[in-house]
Amino acid sequence: RLGAKRPYHHGDVRRAMIGAALRILGNEGSGALTLRAAARLAGVSQAAPYRHFADKEALIAAVAEESFRALTAAMRAAAAPHGGDLITRFRATGQAYVRFALDHPAEFRLMFGSDIAQREDHAALSAAAQETFAQLTANIQQGQQSGLIRPGETRDQAMASWAMVHGLASLLVNGRLARGTEDLET
Repeated sequence: RLGAKRPYHHGDVRRAMIGAALRILGNEGSGALTLRAAARLAGVSQAAPYRHFADKEALIAAVAEESFRALTAAMRAAAAPHGGDLITRFRATGQAYVRFALDHPAEFRLMFGSDIAQREDHAALSAAAQETFAQLTANIQQGQQSGLIRPGETRDQAMASWAMVHGLASLLVNGRLARGTEDLET
């Protein structure tokens, strides 16, 4: 019928909301992120987000989940060309972690910050974070099996390695260390 109104359909509201939230985080920080602001930026009604996110924390958890998935992908991509060279692969994985933090500081802060009070309530976020940590654990296990890394509790060694790389990334992101990405290759 000519002139009949067709229902408006935005498309992927969830994806649009996550994209809008990422833009707000990058430009204004987590304090400016609200469901209303993200909906406005995504071009959807103020009610639309509630079909996908119970509240602001659920949106933040979705952004953090996506960020962990992007970090894991970056770590895998950096390690892939090094195949059996465990030391170079291990180094490349750590460099990718730091580079991700420097390239995406707002996301990095959100991933590890206190904006999500009940992380255990967000199963997909927990799974994505565990997948990132599993990359490091796998490297430690392979290093132990090959004799390049001392035997011991794999998780403890992975935690120690993660603490060093995460600490470096945090110092750089927060401007507490005057070194930049040009130093990551050494």
